[in-house]
Amino acid sequence: MAGEVIELGDADFKREVLEAQGPVVVDFTANWCPPCRIISPMLDALATEYEGRMKFTKISTDDHMATAQQYGIRSLPTLLIFKEGKVVKQLVGAMPRKRLEEELRPHL
Repeated sequence: MAGEVIELGDADFKREVLEAQGPVVVDFTANWCPPCRIISPMLDALATEYEGRMKFTKISTDDHMATAQQYGIRSLPTLLIFKEGKVVKQLVGAMPRKRLEEELRPHL
């Protein structure tokens, strides 16, 4: 799974995100969401580029509503950056790759 965006469910969220060593990006997404499809290839590329420094995950809000509700997700896509089990940054909406990288870099 190295260098890939890991698909999560409610059941493995705690293990993969909250108990993870190092920063974790969680992409709250849905298949029907056009802006989600826009940023998905960027996240795939960044997962490879930042391999070993930052973990990239995604969770479908349609299939795993409990986690989305727990974090108050109201717009898609929403990216949450976690460190040591806590949200340290929230990004809402699609954005250019350059801006996304600028937002992620301080959390490496």
